[in-house]
Amino acid sequence: MNLLLACLFLIIPAISYSQTKETKKISNVNYVSFIMYHRFGDSRYPSTNITKKQFLEHINELLKPKYNVINIEKALLAIKNIKPVKDKSVVITIDDAYSSVYRYAWPIFKKYNLPFTLFISTDVIDNKTPGYMSWEEIRTLRDHGVTIGSQTKSHPHMFKLSEEKIIKELSISNKRFIDEIGSAPKIFAYPYGEYNLEVLEQVKLHGFVAAFGQHSGVAHKSLGMYELPRFAMNEKYGDMDRFLLAVNALPMPISDLSPKNPLISINPPAYGFTLSDEIEPKNAVRCFANNGLKTDTKRLGKNRIEVRLSGPFSKGRGRINCTMAGNGDRWRWLGRQFIIN
Repeated sequence: MNLLLACLFLIIPAISYSQTKETKKISNVNYVSFIMYHRFGDSRYPSTNITKKQFLEHINELLKPKYNVINIEKALLAIKNIKPVKDKSVVITIDDAYSSVYRYAWPIFKKYNLPFTLFISTDVIDNKTPGYMSWEEIRTLRDHGVTIGSQTKSHPHMFKLSEEKIIKELSISNKRFIDEIGSAPKIFAYPYGEYNLEVLEQVKLHGFVAAFGQHSGVAHKSLGMYELPRFAMNEKYGDMDRFLLAVNALPMPISDLSPKNPLISINPPAYGFTLSDEIEPKNAVRCFANNGLKTDTKRLGKNRIEVRLSGPFSKGRGRINCTMAGNGDRWRWLGRQFIIN
C-alpha cells in the first residue's frame, strides 16, 4: 500500500478543492467516504497509529461547513439509494478498540459531537488484554451513541479458516456482544481487510447488513454492501494532502468486476471492470499497483477497463488502485485488495 500511494502522489497533480458551478449543484448523493483509524498518539506502532497533531488537523478540516460527518446508519441508507445524503459526507471508523480510542480520541469526538463506529474483536476485551478498552468503556461509548461493529472473536486471517471455524468466529463473538452490550452488531469489518467469497457469504448469513475491507475508495452501491472500501490513515499516510484527497473523493461506479473473488489463485490477476454510464465525462482511467509493479491499463470499447501487471504480487496482499479525474478538481477512486493464495 505504501509504494502504491507514493506512486499516486508522484503522478496525480496537486489538487485544488475549490468548487466549480457544477459541483455546487450537488446536494443529495448516494456515496460516502469512510475514514479508518486504529491507534491515536501511540508512536510505537506507526503503521497503525495517527499522531495527535495529524488527528487534530483532520478534525479541524472535518468541522468546516462543506463536510457532512454522519453516522454509519445514515451512510448505509444513502449507499442503498434509500435516503440520500449531502455531497462530501464522511463516516469515521476505528478498528480494534485500543485504549487510546477511549483516552484520547473519544473526548474530542464528544466535544465536537462527531459520530463514529468502533469495530471490535471480542477476545481481546474478554481477556482484558493490556492496551485495549474494557467492556465497561465500550458500553459507555454505546450509551453516547457510538455504533459498535464486529471484527470477529479472535481477529484471524479469515480466508485461511474452514467453514466451521468461520461460523464459530462470527457466532461466538455475536453472543459475547449480546451478553455485554445487549445486541449483536449489524456492521462488520474484515480483519486485515481480508476475505474471500465464502467468508463474505457467512457474514451475510450471520445477520450483518454491510461489511468493510481496508482497500481505498469511495463507498457506492455498485461495489456491493459487503465489499465497501475505507481510506486508512496512519502516520506516514495521514498527512493533510492524502486526507483532503480522501474526504473530497468521488466514487467510480462499476459493474462486471473481474476476478470477483479477492482470493486469487492466478497471480497476477487479469483485473477488469466496466464503468457505469452515470459517470460523465468519462476521463482517462489510470491504475497503480503495489510492490513496484507496473500496470498496463486499456479501455476496451466505451466503458470496459482492463488492467494487466508487469509481474506477480509478492505473497500476502496485493493492491490495485484506479483513479479518474472528476468534477471540480476532484478524483474518482476505486481500490481493490487481493489475497495471494
